[in-house]
Amino acid sequence: MKAIAITEFGGVDKLKLMELPVPEPGPGEIQIHIKATSVNPVDWKIREGMLQGRLPHEFPLIPGWDAAGIVSGRGAHADLFGIGDEVYAYCRKPVIGGGTYAEFVTVPQTSAALKPRNMSYEEASTVPLAGLTAYQCLFDAAKLERNETILIHGAAGGVGSFAVQMARTRGARVLGTASLRNHEYLRVLGCDVPIDYTAGDFRQMTRQICPDGVDVVFDCAGGGVLTLSESILRKYGRAVSIIDPDEVEKLKLNGVDAKYVFVSPNHDELSDLTRMVEQGRLHSNISARFRLEDASKAHQMSESHHIRGKVVLTI
Repeated sequence: MKAIAITEFGGVDKLKLMELPVPEPGPGEIQIHIKATSVNPVDWKIREGMLQGRLPHEFPLIPGWDAAGIVSGRGAHADLFGIGDEVYAYCRKPVIGGGTYAEFVTVPQTSAALKPRNMSYEEASTVPLAGLTAYQCLFDAAKLERNETILIHGAAGGVGSFAVQMARTRGARVLGTASLRNHEYLRVLGCDVPIDYTAGDFRQMTRQICPDGVDVVFDCAGGGVLTLSESILRKYGRAVSIIDPDEVEKLKLNGVDAKYVFVSPNHDELSDLTRMVEQGRLHSNISARFRLEDASKAHQMSESHHIRGKVVLTI
């Protein structure tokens, strides 16, 4: 099969188009003929070797954890889907290597769900990792409730864009940090108050809007904003980060209910995201589309940190 892979860690020049064996599904697994995948920051962090101490890996290493496509094979006892079903999946595995920048991938069937019928493969490929991350941070970790106020750092990014929509659907009041050029985009998503983090101290601006502080802070941006956000949390407020577990530990030492989330595959929650999409409560935004062969350009765009929504690779 055609795939983009690396044989050593490094820059975008390490991404090479290769011909690799088609993976065969084992017990409880399905094989997906991939039509589209999306680029996430974790992809280029893995490529650079930034996570090699945390995630076991093997070469040649195919990046990519998102997939949208068609079930093309099933292992023993894999009966959740039929051959030909349109699915999408969060494809992180215990050993990083057999990713989704390829024509085929195999995953446990519990990592997949039926693709939303009202989404193209490209649109659907943007949902699994980013959508599940937002879902698990807001609902599993932070336990966000109706009428609470949440501040989302990096609200215009891939995870932040989904988090804004989910929080609004839950009935929360949503504040989101982003550059001024993304404020109208955030309003369309449902953000009540966009905050221009380049115009001054976001804490001061947040206090002007919420004198008593916010109930939840969700950090999708990094750069120390989670630590700074401690002063704007209400008593019994919660903080969630997908960026820096060490920063979370520091807050916990100060008595803050803080959690670090590394998203996990979950069939039931991914199926819930499918329902949200089909009901019109959740939408994706694609910043750019690239051919699989142009994965290096997609990585360069993702590494710019100025992405509105997601970058997609069409296979």
